[in-house]
Amino acid sequence: MSSTKDNANPVVHSVGTRKRTKNPLDPFQRWESAKSAEDRAILKALTDARNTVNLLEHAGFRIPSKTSHQPCFTPSLVIRQQRESVAEIQRELIDSEEIFDIIRNIQDPEHPLTLEQLNVVNLNHVEVQDHGVSDTISKVEVRFTPTIPHCSMATLIGLCLSVKLLRSLPPRFKITVQIQPGTHASEHAINKQLSDKERVCAALENAHLLGVVNKCIGNGMKGELEGLVP
Repeated sequence: MSSTKDNANPVVHSVGTRKRTKNPLDPFQRWESAKSAEDRAILKALTDARNTVNLLEHAGFRIPSKTSHQPCFTPSLVIRQQRESVAEIQRELIDSEEIFDIIRNIQDPEHPLTLEQLNVVNLNHVEVQDHGVSDTISKVEVRFTPTIPHCSMATLIGLCLSVKLLRSLPPRFKITVQIQPGTHASEHAINKQLSDKERVCAALENAHLLGVVNKCIGNGMKGELEGLVP
């Protein structure tokens, strides 16, 4: 890899701390209120899904409380719930904001800056179609913008995005990473490489290349952890 940077003075964009719109209820916070080990076991099975309270109320359950002396559920409801498959419990769908949160802090291969700071990725260029079930293919498409039209790191950036998404998302997702149209001189050739799964796998068998990808992703994860510190 050449020590000369394609874009020695990139434009750095100011990015603020993004507030997550979803704040799921801690599914473990009310277990101690259950009256018996059986009750706690049933509540644990149900609260494995996100949106715990909505799921329980929709199924007809009443959240047990320390002051209540009435049964927290009826046998008929328990039998009905046991017959339902876990796959039939509606998942909380993944949206474009969550996808952007996964990729925004990946570090640029050339600069000690994130892809969001360099405006290589942005929320408007992330599209998601999540059906929420494993037997139906869901789709994620990310379009990125290299810092200059002849950036030699474009393929590497695409690999970083693909690997991070593959490692972060459930297997029901088909992931597509492409260059934003009109932003790179070799966009068609690079897009073809990124769309070829065999080529991507072969490239990642190169120990040096995989090390660079892991470094960019790893430094990005440090940024994510720093963002969680109050």
